[in-house]
Amino acid sequence: MKSHYRAVVIGGGVVGASVLYHLTRFGWPDVALIERAELTAGSTWHAAAGFHALNADPNVAALQDYTIKLYREIEAESGWNIGLHMTGGVNMASDPQRWEWLKSAWAVFQSVGIETARLVTPDEIKEICPIVDVTGVLGGLYDANEGHLDPYGTTHAYAGAAKKRGADVILRNRVVELKSRADGHWDVVTEQGTIIAEHVVNAGGLWAKQLGRMAGVDLPVTPMEHHYFVTEDIPEIAALDRELGLAVDLDGFSYLRQERKGVLLGVYEQNPKHWNMDGAPWDYGIELIPEDIDRISPELAKAHERFPCLASAGIRKWVNGAFTFTPDGNPIVGPVRGLKNYWVACGVMAGFSQGGGVGKSLAEWMIHGEPQADIFGMDIARYGAFAANREYLRQTTRQFYARRFVMTFPNERLPAGRPLKRPGAYDGMSAAGCEWTASWGLEIPAYFAPMGFRENTTLKRSNAFDIVGDEALQVRRAAGLVDISAYARYSVSGPSARAWLDRLLACRLPKAGQARLAPMLGPDGRLKGDLTVINWGDGDYWLMGSYYLREFHMRWFETRAGEGVTVTDISDATGGFLLTGPNARKILERTTHQDVSSAALPFMACGAFDIGMVQARLARLSIAGELGFEINCPVTMHAALRETLLAAGEDLGLAEIGYYALNSLRLEKSFGIWSREFTQGYTSRQTGLDRFIAFDKGDFVGREAALKERDTGTAQRIVTLEINALDADASGFEPVWRDGRRVGFVTSGGFGYTIGRSVALALVDGDFAEEGTALSVHIVGVERPARVIAASPYDPSGKAMRQ
Repeated sequence: MKSHYRAVVIGGGVVGASVLYHLTRFGWPDVALIERAELTAGSTWHAAAGFHALNADPNVAALQDYTIKLYREIEAESGWNIGLHMTGGVNMASDPQRWEWLKSAWAVFQSVGIETARLVTPDEIKEICPIVDVTGVLGGLYDANEGHLDPYGTTHAYAGAAKKRGADVILRNRVVELKSRADGHWDVVTEQGTIIAEHVVNAGGLWAKQLGRMAGVDLPVTPMEHHYFVTEDIPEIAALDRELGLAVDLDGFSYLRQERKGVLLGVYEQNPKHWNMDGAPWDYGIELIPEDIDRISPELAKAHERFPCLASAGIRKWVNGAFTFTPDGNPIVGPVRGLKNYWVACGVMAGFSQGGGVGKSLAEWMIHGEPQADIFGMDIARYGAFAANREYLRQTTRQFYARRFVMTFPNERLPAGRPLKRPGAYDGMSAAGCEWTASWGLEIPAYFAPMGFRENTTLKRSNAFDIVGDEALQVRRAAGLVDISAYARYSVSGPSARAWLDRLLACRLPKAGQARLAPMLGPDGRLKGDLTVINWGDGDYWLMGSYYLREFHMRWFETRAGEGVTVTDISDATGGFLLTGPNARKILERTTHQDVSSAALPFMACGAFDIGMVQARLARLSIAGELGFEINCPVTMHAALRETLLAAGEDLGLAEIGYYALNSLRLEKSFGIWSREFTQGYTSRQTGLDRFIAFDKGDFVGREAALKERDTGTAQRIVTLEINALDADASGFEPVWRDGRRVGFVTSGGFGYTIGRSVALALVDGDFAEEGTALSVHIVGVERPARVIAASPYDPSGKAMRQ
């Protein structure tokens, strides 16, 4: 053990070993892994160690694919036998909607380049796994790139390969304290002495919570129990001349693979149980939790029906071990805001599917400043401090665990951890029939429906289709009012505020009393935000963006902060409403003594206004593509603002609307949004945001990369598609085809009620981006004709929003 390392990884499970390996692979040999006991002594040693590429987040699925393909490489490099069994695996569906979902998932796999998957019939499932009873099974999704391995050998392979590249592995030495130093380095205090580390990685697994608190952060992770059993030899398996394929019975909540001449069967029970929510005891190691068979008996009964040979099989051993979970089941990876050089790689409940991708992405981040892939679905910054609350964490992790094999519909609004944060007018909107969804803990309106209405969950158009359509059409006919509390707002002030913003943003800054769309780039030219910058005058600026990116953006702002500038997140203190539609100005005029005419308040102008008794800040813009006013107010005045506007618009057709209608309206204008058309995996030219870049204004973050792309062009770009859909619309990541060749994928889609057509935005190869190009798109697994149409099929000149 040396006194100083460039990076210290704390935790000797498969994830910590992967991080160590990737740090050395990418050029940092002066690194060490510290483990309190032995490698694998936590969750890793008892893991079932199956692996698969299927994930609800396509970007995470791509990293899982990377993990699987890495295994043979680390085995060869390290010399350790990892016990790799590449058996292939199948997810079975016996419910018609789940079968549709699997067909949709297959299509998404094509979009992210995973081409080892195919749809299979019940007879083919029987061939893959001969012991399964396919009664009632409609089909399955098979991937040849699935299987299982030896968790001990795999962890040692990562660590062994890292040691060959220069890393140290220090065992039987617990970290007892972490102290930040003035130079940004860390004192890692261990039982055997103190190490100075430039960077610290928390890969603590079951102990991640405690290691976070040592550094002053409460992480949203918690351990939960998980059962599987291993049988004695089964005659039906012993008679086979090949190994069973891994089988997942999605409707039975169980998974099965071969173990010797028997099987290993695990369940994700509907009645899960937490274990030591604040983290495992320090003296816990290669131990198990007593099995709780009664609690999982409903799932075991289903498994016996699906795999009848289990009825006569002897049980060789039970395993009830703990794994750590996050609220959405994906890992938490990356730098922690406010803690310089403190990194996390925790909550990786599917370590043998995701460990390689986590290690790769984190090592890239630490060494190069950014991961190669867009891993926001794993980023610790997708959570705020609220997510670590014990009760919130208990509800959400319990919900995820119980739904591990339960499909979630695109229009399903899950209840755990809700309602938590509520807009000021929540009670009044609820009384008006608001159906709520949530973003980053905040309740936001989906749509307004008659009391007692219940939306059916579906992959296709639901029974709320016409309700949403009425809201969208009312905006086009008269006016709509939508709560915009779910817009993030940041106040930027100080003597250097303008200079800091000019460097941070790629656009030209607006003059006082104006707003402007503001792309924000990383040094590599990829996007970091699609913001709105508002200049209220007198050095007072706002940045507005996506609510759920608050931690992500504040981390970005703070790491680039300088002298003379203060950035404050005011989102929790500020709410507001968007008033939009052809009658919006008439309604607003009734509420204020101030001039809101087009001459006094033109498109993209802003200012302070009295709206009834509310002192508001108003900006003239609207994502609906209509005349619109974004009206911001203190949260305490949110309800009063709503009542004032509704009263003023009662005889002018003003209707409250939700974000489902707003999504339809923005698609008709070909307006992109973050996480769909705009992500940190895309560039400004790909997405069309380059038209807002001021290349001639001087230096800004990402300018050199953006200039290079401007001069060389890009292989893909965003286009608008009209789809000949039937009873379903595109939602995102569906593949786009031209004569059997994949040429792109859908970024978002829906129905355009004004134009009466199913539309989508898609990122396609440049050769197929011209207007009129005939293409096809998979919609709920069914290929449908599509064609490229001109952007902004509604009001292409933009006259409506500029009136």
